[in-house]
Amino acid sequence: MLMGLYEHHLDDKGRVIIPSKYREILPDKLILTKGIDECLYLYQEKDFKYFIDKLTYLLFTKQDVRFFLRFFLSSATTIELDKQGRILIPSFLKTYAKLGDDIMILGVMDHLELWDKTLWEDSIKKQEGKILEISEHLFDEGESYGK
Repeated sequence: MLMGLYEHHLDDKGRVIIPSKYREILPDKLILTKGIDECLYLYQEKDFKYFIDKLTYLLFTKQDVRFFLRFFLSSATTIELDKQGRILIPSFLKTYAKLGDDIMILGVMDHLELWDKTLWEDSIKKQEGKILEISEHLFDEGESYGK
């Protein structure tokens, strides 16, 4: 399971080093795509395929489903870790996530999220006060994360 929070810097060429804790677990070939909340998602191929397989059961005749599929799949790109454990973030994804020099890398169970540090801090400030209310509804009987 991927978990934890790390701060790294984006270099002049648009590369960021993936923390060694994650590199020990992840393969060299990964899928990078737009995430929800103006961040990027970084998946192992097998986990991205599992995510997409779940989406195939949605009705493609619904406009929201088509948009959702386009949102994730049109921006998905295969990337590889270089010998220094860095990934190159394509410019269109850097623009989407508003990535500056400081990047936050979060482990979120089956994927990593890459955030601009300022956007991450703003997001956390907005959500921290709501955690009690959110947690009360997350664990209602019969509901489970990721199932």
